[in-house]
Amino acid sequence: MKTLVIAEKPDMGRNIAAVIEPKAKNARTYIEGEHYIITWAIGHLIGLAEPDVYDDKYKKWNINDLPIIPEQFKLKPNPKTKDQLKVIADLSKRSDRLINACDAGREGQHIFSLIQQHLKMRQPVKRLWISDLTPETIRKGFDELKDGSEYENLSKAARARSEADWLIGMNGSRAFTTKHNVLLSVGRVQTPVLALIYDRQKEIDAFNSAKFYDVEAMFKQGDSDYKGLWQGERIQDEEKAKAIAAKVQGKEGIIQSYDVKDTKEYPFKLYDLTLLQREANAKYSFSAKKTLDLAQALYEKHKVISYPRTTSNYVTEQNIPQMYKSLDQLRGTDYVKFAEQADKKYVHKKNKSVCNPSKVEDHHAILPTNKMARNLAPDEAKIYDLIVRRFLSHFFPPAEYKVHTIMTEVEKEEFKTTIKQLLSEGWKVIYADQKKDAKKTRAKKDKEDEDEAQSEEEVTSPFHLNANEGVLCIRSEAKEKETQPPKPYTEGTLLKAMESAGKQIEDEELRDAMKDSGLGTPATRAAIIERLKQVGYMVMKGKRIVVTQKGKMAVEVIRGAGVDLLTSPEMTGQWERRLNEIAKGSASDEVFMANVKKFATMIISKVKVQSRVAKESFEDKPSEDAKPPRSRKKPAAKPGENVEAETASKAKRTSTKKAAGTAKSGSVQKLPSIQVPSERQRVTTIAGIAPCPRAGCQGTLIMGRRGYGCSHYKTGCKFVIWKDQFGISLEPEDIASLAGGRKTSRDFALDDNGQQRQGYLVLLDPETGAIGIDS
Repeated sequence: MKTLVIAEKPDMGRNIAAVIEPKAKNARTYIEGEHYIITWAIGHLIGLAEPDVYDDKYKKWNINDLPIIPEQFKLKPNPKTKDQLKVIADLSKRSDRLINACDAGREGQHIFSLIQQHLKMRQPVKRLWISDLTPETIRKGFDELKDGSEYENLSKAARARSEADWLIGMNGSRAFTTKHNVLLSVGRVQTPVLALIYDRQKEIDAFNSAKFYDVEAMFKQGDSDYKGLWQGERIQDEEKAKAIAAKVQGKEGIIQSYDVKDTKEYPFKLYDLTLLQREANAKYSFSAKKTLDLAQALYEKHKVISYPRTTSNYVTEQNIPQMYKSLDQLRGTDYVKFAEQADKKYVHKKNKSVCNPSKVEDHHAILPTNKMARNLAPDEAKIYDLIVRRFLSHFFPPAEYKVHTIMTEVEKEEFKTTIKQLLSEGWKVIYADQKKDAKKTRAKKDKEDEDEAQSEEEVTSPFHLNANEGVLCIRSEAKEKETQPPKPYTEGTLLKAMESAGKQIEDEELRDAMKDSGLGTPATRAAIIERLKQVGYMVMKGKRIVVTQKGKMAVEVIRGAGVDLLTSPEMTGQWERRLNEIAKGSASDEVFMANVKKFATMIISKVKVQSRVAKESFEDKPSEDAKPPRSRKKPAAKPGENVEAETASKAKRTSTKKAAGTAKSGSVQKLPSIQVPSERQRVTTIAGIAPCPRAGCQGTLIMGRRGYGCSHYKTGCKFVIWKDQFGISLEPEDIASLAGGRKTSRDFALDDNGQQRQGYLVLLDPETGAIGIDS
């Protein structure tokens, strides 16, 4: 008999097969060679069963049936991928050994464990644990296969995470939805993240701006000019500020103190996924999900970077030789200029800013591999460029500065100056060609941060003062400023907050220490943010995240019920830490689950006695911030439009939907009923994109906030096509093509179960609006 290798996705399976069975036969759903059969899971083939599998009464949402706490969780295959599950079942009968080659992480372990459990596969298991998909790494991984039992604790942590999310999401969502008659999604991680956004918005709304004044003066000594900022308590009286400026104008002063010291700036840390997502958001406005998808393509499809879903910014001693190979490979690319200047002596096992094995757990930092990058899409190239430049920077010396700190006194008024004089660019030479863009960004930031005193100046030309000589104040002025409210979250700053469970921690070492107790994991944070958008709790206004009225009220009714812990980032962060401890074998999954069950029960008891909130309270009021970004083509409907059509479609897709409040487990349940939208909720924003394709329906398709539904939804038409599917966002002209010709007029780069492919979309079901990919 042969050994069955189960990878997580087709690309990964094909990469493995090319190394271990290069002459194997490709049977489309698996690859078979002389010794190995390689197949794949296409993501999650198995999920936790819905409540109605345990009891028919759960088909209706009734608060009196809560809490739902299964004694043993049941599994249910994903109907979309049942054929591939059958393939694995059939192949396993021809195999006497299994190799788990799913992603080397908690979720990859979970995917394999569920398949193994559901199919009752009893063969001995080995684990392939690798960080990139180059032939060398795959070959080495197979030479060093670990026993599957070594990862039992990781499987326990993954199962506990999945079941905890099901318990909180399923019970919390049903309880608050039935109590308030509004579809409310609640989750173990998503709700604390929503609370972060809500609390920031409350701080902004409550902020009262105050005027103040800075006094700036320009001083001259010989050929040296420098600017100083007045030192003293904040001035709120304009006349006082003007008086100080007039007092020192044209007067001679003395240098009270002059300190010069040499400093060095070292390269920024190598990327983990969260840091990469944050910087891609800041530089390119990429969403967290988009960055993850691009990085995953660079890893799986192009094999030019290491495993991206990592929490580490460091490498181990074993990675250093591979880093040298990657550097050598870059000498034959567009990065040749930097690669030739790079020096391997800066990357070694004693350099703790690069090599720190104690801070590497499952995977090392994201690194370029020694495979040549070819045919990258433009956005893929941007992410690859970020990773390569960060990697190269560590093969360069530090940037060197001479920092001049000057205290100047004029007419008994003190002014402070800090000047950073660049002596040697060092690693910053790698970013020299991006300085123009950086200056634009910095100028914009300075404009936004007018309340911050810009007393530090960076210069490249030599600077020198004689501390024993006088200076002349050649110019001075009083500048009006305003205190600024906290900034709204962007996806990048929200990721930073999620990483440290909402605590405002700037110190990078402390941030590292908080990683185990963050909200979610690097692999799940993007999905959590997308989930908050999908359920209507937040919208994007440019790069800013804006909480909707529904999102605000969701937090308020949860806190109002007395279950503040459900919105607590710190508590949820501690849960995540406990899951990490379970994975390491230092905590009990049974104790963790017992506490989660108690918490779910407590939620229900609190919600049952809560007063119902009027459903109008969840509707957005007319305001710029509450509306989704406008389309250039046709205006979007306000939140609340086509609520019944959206809910009906959700109910129809119950079997494949994920748990309310979770990114990866459980499923959204059918509502027994849903309120009919009020006149204020219904907004017909466009005359009609196309006639409704549903047989006998005389309605037209109109655009809602999250989908395109029929104008006759109130009288029973359930047709709806969701805007965001297969990794793209559908425009009105695409809907017109689907409705009229059953096929889009243009093709797309589509996400087909984790695989990128070019294709058209077709209307599969004119009754419901289900669409698929044209094969």
